[in-house]
Amino acid sequence: MCAEYTTFGLAPAMRAGGVLTDGGYQVHRDFVDFIVDGRPLLFRLSDLDAVSPLASDVPPAIFTAQVRSLLLESPAPLPGGRYVVYGCPECEDLACGAVTAVIQPDGEDVIWRDFAWQTDEHADLELNGYHGIGPFRFRGAEYRAALSALLGGSAPDPRRRVLLIGARVAVLAKLAAALRTIGVGADIAHDADHVPADELRAYGAVAFAPGTGEQQRAAVRRAFERAEVPVARVDGLAPIVPLLVAQIEHALDRSPLEQRRLTGLAVTDGEADIEITSACRVTLAAYRLDRFSRTRTHEIFDGVLEPGRHRIALDAKAVKGPSFVVARTSGGVLVTAVTH
Repeated sequence: MCAEYTTFGLAPAMRAGGVLTDGGYQVHRDFVDFIVDGRPLLFRLSDLDAVSPLASDVPPAIFTAQVRSLLLESPAPLPGGRYVVYGCPECEDLACGAVTAVIQPDGEDVIWRDFAWQTDEHADLELNGYHGIGPFRFRGAEYRAALSALLGGSAPDPRRRVLLIGARVAVLAKLAAALRTIGVGADIAHDADHVPADELRAYGAVAFAPGTGEQQRAAVRRAFERAEVPVARVDGLAPIVPLLVAQIEHALDRSPLEQRRLTGLAVTDGEADIEITSACRVTLAAYRLDRFSRTRTHEIFDGVLEPGRHRIALDAKAVKGPSFVVARTSGGVLVTAVTH
């Protein structure tokens, strides 16, 4: 059993949704992640696309039950005193696979140990154990205070709703449909005048469609300022739905900057410069409109990268003319325009 103490905390996190290059969709999920020794525990688990049981979009009763379970106020849901630490972001089926661990009291302290990948009721530690992770000993008071704060109304408010502003109704309608498909609410309006402050507080971001005039943008900004509602603002780069979705996903990310996996994206001299903080799968895609205003999509890169800065060559045809590059990991997304 480990003797040294490890710090325990919680922080908002996101599984980034999006419109993928193959035409499919990835669901947006907000959740509370476990911060172990100042670093998200999820980042220690290789390239895992998963969310914790403390998801912000589950009913309050289920959220409360999950918190009380981690507080050890109810029996372990799996044999051997095992608890689900991370599960499938698309469903709650254990058959999809989940990271589990034994969570047990040790005097006043709480121990997390024997992490494993599990697809049925019984974990095979020899075959599927995460042998380099844990055990972790948490001070009981710190552990219980962090989780109990969620029961007192301190759970992060995802404000997973976006106000879309602009005159290009067809583009906004397609964008709203795409956002709703991935689990992000969207409303379309010409302005925000006369909208009650309580309604404005429901929005986590306001997105201006390409071509929206500065006067119209300024009026919307003033409406949110009068209501004293802090909101992320998105200036749409181009009328390309997957690109706009990616911009909005980035704006909705409430995770602390120092705890993000994807931290930098720039395009210079025909190369994409990417910076990541932990090993993970990264995808790069380029978007542009051809001379007939049709969207052209090119998948540039899909692979696992180690922490650090990476330069990836871009196909000149993929970024011909006004074009944009989207970098994506399971937990975040960045967008940049290509300058020639």
